[in-house]
Amino acid sequence: MVTELSQSGLFQGMHRGMTITSACLVLAFVLFTGLGSDVAGSVFGTARGWIESTFSGYYLVTVMLLLAVCAVIVVSRHGSIRLGPDDSRPAFSNFAWFSMLFSAGIGIGILFFGVAEPVFYLDDSGAFGYPNNPHADMAGATTLGHERAIDALRVSVFHWGLHGWAIYVIVGLSLAYFAYRKGLPLALRSALYPFIGERIYGPIGHAVDILGVLGCVFGVATSLGLGVSQMAVGLERLVGISDGLETQLVLIAVISAVSILSVVSGVQKGIKIISELNIWVSVLVVGAFLLGGPTLWLVQAFGETLLDYAANFIPMGLWYADEPGPAAWQQAWTIFYWGWWLAWAPFVGLFIARISRGRTLREFVLGVLLVPTLIIFVWLVIFGGNALHQELDAAGNAGIIELVNAWDLPAALFASADGIAGTGTLGWLLSAMMVFLLMSWFVTSSDSGTLVLTTILSLGNDEPPQRFRVFWGVVIGLVAAVLLVAGGLKALQTALIAAALPLSGVILIMTAGVLVSLVRESRQTRPAIERG
Repeated sequence: MVTELSQSGLFQGMHRGMTITSACLVLAFVLFTGLGSDVAGSVFGTARGWIESTFSGYYLVTVMLLLAVCAVIVVSRHGSIRLGPDDSRPAFSNFAWFSMLFSAGIGIGILFFGVAEPVFYLDDSGAFGYPNNPHADMAGATTLGHERAIDALRVSVFHWGLHGWAIYVIVGLSLAYFAYRKGLPLALRSALYPFIGERIYGPIGHAVDILGVLGCVFGVATSLGLGVSQMAVGLERLVGISDGLETQLVLIAVISAVSILSVVSGVQKGIKIISELNIWVSVLVVGAFLLGGPTLWLVQAFGETLLDYAANFIPMGLWYADEPGPAAWQQAWTIFYWGWWLAWAPFVGLFIARISRGRTLREFVLGVLLVPTLIIFVWLVIFGGNALHQELDAAGNAGIIELVNAWDLPAALFASADGIAGTGTLGWLLSAMMVFLLMSWFVTSSDSGTLVLTTILSLGNDEPPQRFRVFWGVVIGLVAAVLLVAGGLKALQTALIAAALPLSGVILIMTAGVLVSLVRESRQTRPAIERG
């Protein structure tokens, strides 16, 4: 409701109560997590461990249910409904749309884990106290070899593919449908309208939206704070500067400044331009890994992994580990990933909704579900496949497995690049492009998060006040910097995963809400069609 927004003064154009409450909660969380990082880490770690061990089955069923709902929408008559009036059309080209949703949704993650995760699943040492890859073990690929490498790629794609994007699809579709089809605010509260009606403008709606704001701030801040270490390692390789704390703090300041400039310029300019640039530079990097690596082996691995994934993604999504070793692996990897996707869903889903006005439900579901999954598929096979091939050629002694077991993920990424381009000029250029991508993808995540949370706090305004875009952009950077210095980033990351449990309940309610509304809409339009 526009009447809930401040009409004058400092908070003009924003919901004053939610803005102040959100800022105070951010400050309280930072103080608790930063000043008492050991206590916070213990509390959040205990909560996360209990959730992962107790609700593993619930997470598996929830994610599979969301994927099934996506399939139902695609094949149903509701798929032709537009996210907006019947005569509306998309505001962005397909390329711009794909670029923005991919850059905001996952880009930085697959660069960070694109080498490390497949290599971890290839290893058979059990260095972390549980099997490296139970799925490969069950398939009989228990030793380092081609079959285990394909299984490693299949499991990696499983964690980054259809299941995770189905979560984003449902949240984004729900928000876009109620905002553009039903004229409600572009905010999380609107998905509750079929159940509580106008009460979405009361305390319940405020609470849900504030939860989304906190998810945006802490999700982007923790990723930024934890990811600058990889950027710093890359800069040390490129120009010889230290990769220590001072460099990481400077990187946070630079990225925050660029993201603020981007979000102030709006979606049509800064965010769109940087997202498209990300894709073009990514094409160059992927091309270098493809042509500089074992090209024919990678093409073969792509085909084998695609068939393997297509045949097994549903059984893998339903598999529940009941033995101690595999159960520990499932909680540490699959359940962790499902929690991470759920925790990020309000932020990413709202941004995807923001850029999807005018598309049909079928177009939305297929585009958000399949295109990023295909890009991730190519990326993981080429990046991870190069590292796997290097290890297979060296009988497990290429050094990348050791780096992953030491959890030195930045070094693992660049070591894989060294195996392709060497350490000369070509290697320097390849490393420079990867460092650029690390930075630019963080910029797109940060500016997208800032736009989303200011949109929420302005009750769905497509162009929230610029001074608050600047304010929250600064807040995200400060949260990352303070917790990096205080050592509280990992504790806050753990807290986010724990918060996925209540968020999953909200997402299920949103799913039910959009389905109920679609059924009601079809019942209302059918008599009119029959009369016509």
